[in-house]
Amino acid sequence: MTQLEAARQGIITDKMKTAAAAEGVAPEFIRDGIAKGTIIISHNDKTHKHGIPLAVGTGLRTKVNANIGTSADDTDITKELEKARVAVKHGADAIMDLSTGGPVDEIRRAIVAETSACIGSVPLYQAATDTVRVKKKALVDMTADDIFKGIIKHLDDGVDFITVHCGVTRATVERMKNEGRIMDVVSRGGSFTIEWMSYNNKENPLYENFDRLLEITKEYDATLSLGDGFRPGCLADATDRAQIQELIILGELTQRAWDAGVQVMIEGPGHVPLNQIQANIQLQKRLCHGAPFYVLGPLVTDIAPGYDHITCAIGGAIAGAAGADFLCYVTPSEHLALPEIEDVRQGVIASRIAAHAADICKGLPGAIEKDNAMARARKKLDWEGQFALALDPDRAREYRAKSPVSEHGACTMCGEFCAYKVMDEAMKR
Repeated sequence: MTQLEAARQGIITDKMKTAAAAEGVAPEFIRDGIAKGTIIISHNDKTHKHGIPLAVGTGLRTKVNANIGTSADDTDITKELEKARVAVKHGADAIMDLSTGGPVDEIRRAIVAETSACIGSVPLYQAATDTVRVKKKALVDMTADDIFKGIIKHLDDGVDFITVHCGVTRATVERMKNEGRIMDVVSRGGSFTIEWMSYNNKENPLYENFDRLLEITKEYDATLSLGDGFRPGCLADATDRAQIQELIILGELTQRAWDAGVQVMIEGPGHVPLNQIQANIQLQKRLCHGAPFYVLGPLVTDIAPGYDHITCAIGGAIAGAAGADFLCYVTPSEHLALPEIEDVRQGVIASRIAAHAADICKGLPGAIEKDNAMARARKKLDWEGQFALALDPDRAREYRAKSPVSEHGACTMCGEFCAYKVMDEAMKR
């Protein structure tokens, strides 16, 4: 019995109790949300034995995901494992392994073994790399069976949620062509699927064989993350017909997954202007029946390479406040290079800032209380208290340590003219 099936029967499982304790809500709240499809518990029940169930959805803390993984140009497993450790240390709730270079099976298994955090992946990458590098064939020569073998391999290895680009269909491709885009498709999985469909003159196997996908996923009680193959790669392409058509399809597939007892979340854009973010969240929630929304960014401008963790945090805060449930980080190296370890740290912290800002707007219990506690610690010049409350205590300590210590106990910005100290004296009179 899956978590969704149990929830619909009124059963509160151990995973629901664990998630409720982590979120500070009643177990019945979690059960009710899962039954409605507005909350998921992402945990591969069959093979990720040491994994901690992660609850995502309406009324819960906004979660953060960190993407890691090798490319053909950088296949260092040790570095990827350190990225995983750094991401979790700095507060990532989930890690996605997007490896396409080197021994990808070994890398994925090592990442799963390294952490108890929720793990996601894109099995289509597996099918593509196996076809090209192992079978020495062209990408377009992979078969539907190759794709499903990749899915099973990932789930067998303990992946908790898989991204599948089921909404990339031939009809959606035509809508994109008819409307026109500057950047066409920037999703790697989306581009693989479109190339395969175009060459083979066939429909997307994951769309055509969706029931087969559900049968496999259900066996592991894993979560389907319905991918956004037509996510906009620049502001000019945002909220166009291809993106919305894909979202409509994903809404239909969500109902089919729920009918089969499989949990679902929806992936979303991408590059989106500030004034379109709220509308994108509202559309997803309406068309996909309240299923949890997992957004990449959104990035709110295209002209900040080197600082896209900031453009991502701006969009993520607005998206989260509007109802997005899960933020995929972006690092400073986005659009430029494979992220290094420091990039991962900065990306996680930037998205955690956005997620917390969103939680304050959502009125989640305990969110604003942390900020109030920080305000009290600052007023008292309680530096240890401030460090304990900081999202990145190490960075806060680093800045404090490298500055001369003021004899007045304040920071070196104001020293003896510290407003807190001045006000303390003024309020005593």
